[in-house]
Amino acid sequence: MEDPVIRLRGIRNQFGSQVVHDDLDLDVQRGEILGVVGGSGTGKSVLMKTIIGLQTPRAGKIEVLGHDLTGGDPAARAVVEDNWGVMFQDGALFSSLTVRENVEVPLKRVPGLAPEARRALADLKIAMVGLGPEAGGKYPSELSGGMRKRAGLARALALDPEIVFLDEPTAGLDPIGAAEFDRLIHGLSRALGLTVFLVTHDLDTLYAVCDRVAVLAERRVLVTGTIEEMARVDHPWVHDYFHGPRARAAQGGA
Repeated sequence: MEDPVIRLRGIRNQFGSQVVHDDLDLDVQRGEILGVVGGSGTGKSVLMKTIIGLQTPRAGKIEVLGHDLTGGDPAARAVVEDNWGVMFQDGALFSSLTVRENVEVPLKRVPGLAPEARRALADLKIAMVGLGPEAGGKYPSELSGGMRKRAGLARALALDPEIVFLDEPTAGLDPIGAAEFDRLIHGLSRALGLTVFLVTHDLDTLYAVCDRVAVLAERRVLVTGTIEEMARVDHPWVHDYFHGPRARAAQGGA
């Protein structure tokens, strides 16, 4: 097996006296969709923010695409940041910019890219996520929740990243909209060869798109594996999560 594209070792996250993660290890393999799940307070979003540099761990090592991001090398971080995209909950779009202008924001970091080319690339990304051409000129307040998420995904894909981080991508969507977004994520990941780090609580998403699942519990990654392997884990939370009525319903619809 080739080296993981994301490698975490000994991560400790602490807020005051509250320890969220302690000696946490995790590998994410190239081209996989990894679903990260856990109970309330286990630090799913904190873990994602730690990898992308929005949260500094008290201890541990973070390697992404072979670069050590805990060494404080700004050049290494700049290289890696150009190779990942992030979609936060509800898209986290700039409210004063149109969808097209939002998608153009990361493209402005590309040296020598003319405004016309930047606009054309933004329109291409908007189309890739299933939004019509009229969406580019709209502001976030004029969009539905599902459309805002798609626009946020378009911005995350602007620089053709190798890795995409998604934080609760289907939260707040109705079942039909969530299923459509699941299919979009799966299709884009396979077509573009993306590695996807997906924080979710949605069992339907886990069954529909994830190659593996990482379970956060007891301040660490308790276990990783396929959905089928999760069903055999002898741990109370894992058992209840993957054997409850919602899991049975998701499995039936997968």
